[in-house]
Amino acid sequence: MLRLDEKTAIVTGGASGIGRAISELFAEQGAHVVIFDVDTTAATMAVQQITAAGGSARFVPCDITDQRAVDAAVQDIGLPEKTDSGGRSGGIDILVNNAGVAHVGTVTSTTEDDFDRVMAVNVKGTYNCCRAVIPHMRAGAAICNIASTVSWFGLAERFAYSTSKGAITALTYSVAKDYVDQGIRCNAVLPGRVRTPFVDGFVAANYPGQEQEMLAKLSAFQPIGRMAEPRELAVAVLFLCSDEASFVTGSVHPVDGGTLSLR
Repeated sequence: MLRLDEKTAIVTGGASGIGRAISELFAEQGAHVVIFDVDTTAATMAVQQITAAGGSARFVPCDITDQRAVDAAVQDIGLPEKTDSGGRSGGIDILVNNAGVAHVGTVTSTTEDDFDRVMAVNVKGTYNCCRAVIPHMRAGAAICNIASTVSWFGLAERFAYSTSKGAITALTYSVAKDYVDQGIRCNAVLPGRVRTPFVDGFVAANYPGQEQEMLAKLSAFQPIGRMAEPRELAVAVLFLCSDEASFVTGSVHPVDGGTLSLR
């Protein structure tokens, strides 16, 4: 169950946080993991640890906001293509669009540069990767997008981030519809608050001197009473990208400690 043997999986932002947990778990389950990231140090370390544990991983430097860079990174993978029963070939089996950035601000306090940066990474980056990868997929391939619970409810001072993640949810439905006849599935996970180094750094940068208070508030926000661990999100992504989820497409899955349903 949930094995990914001999499958090639691209994980964007796979060097840290949720992406790192996904990369590690996919490799444990037999996938050949390709990490797209801009953090060379973190990505190199991730690959070293995955391979030291017996997994298969490589790092391809890639700025997902740059369409030409994404096209080149996909071509750089250079894997032999496999053919499905209908004669369609493809060398990439899984794409996880995980890379993203956040921002604190309302519609009136968010600058144009900040808005453009969030949309470039979170939305355009996902578009660039889907556009480049789908032509290299065959029937049975899967895409999983990391959206957010803020796709479905309002969170104060998260205007740009919420806008971008709402777009990812809509993008997920659109891609699933357009490629269902080709046997390519597309789903999304909506994480609640997840305790990652990114969150720690985000809190430190935006709430200096209030770090412990803010982390406690972030934990209490979920009815379950804590933030998620990155691996808990990775398990959900693993299921959606596995053959066991072959009947699941065009759907979004909250992994949020009851935030959407119990608050």
